[in-house]
Amino acid sequence: MGQVSAVPVPQPRASAATPAAASGSRRSLAAALLLGAVGATVVLLAAGRTWAEGTASVGGGTVALDAKGGDVTGVPTALAIVGLAALVAVLAARRGGRLLVSGLLALSGAGATAAALLGASDTEALDAKAARTTGDAAAAVDALTHTAWPYVTAAGGLLILLAGVLALRYGRLWPTMSGRYERDGTPRPRRAAAVDPDRPEDLWKALDRGEDPTREG
Repeated sequence: MGQVSAVPVPQPRASAATPAAASGSRRSLAAALLLGAVGATVVLLAAGRTWAEGTASVGGGTVALDAKGGDVTGVPTALAIVGLAALVAVLAARRGGRLLVSGLLALSGAGATAAALLGASDTEALDAKAARTTGDAAAAVDALTHTAWPYVTAAGGLLILLAGVLALRYGRLWPTMSGRYERDGTPRPRRAAAVDPDRPEDLWKALDRGEDPTREG
């Protein structure tokens, strides 16, 4: 009986999945950049709005008081700025550095959210304003109300957190910003401009660049 030769089974080409992977990488990168930028903007804007309102009694009358987000806590604003810096650094970092920066981005969002939620029911900022206004250290605010801006700030922090989660999950697939460098990190060599010995201006330009215009290429 003759030997039966095995028929090679064609293997799927790995390159077929490359376009889909590249497309997914671009989508996750765009989503992270959008979420991070929008989230930081929301936090910075909402932290400057009025978070709490009330009144204080002064000389038989009342005076209206309000406390902005920055009066209550400066943590969300600071972490939003850190998040923006981390968002840019994610694209510039490589390998382990990118993982660390992605973690910092996620922690910035989580911290901003937590700080905003904790400040949503704060009364100390308005009590301090009441004490300064009335001159009575024991003065307290009456008719105290809180606005929705702390929760808007917290929502912005969540967007930053989501950007960090995307960076942690897909950051290894994203390109880096250092496009003018080779993969090993060395700058690409520049070709020296051609020098025409009959043109004095070319000779002077070569000397300015530190080149020897008499040297043949």
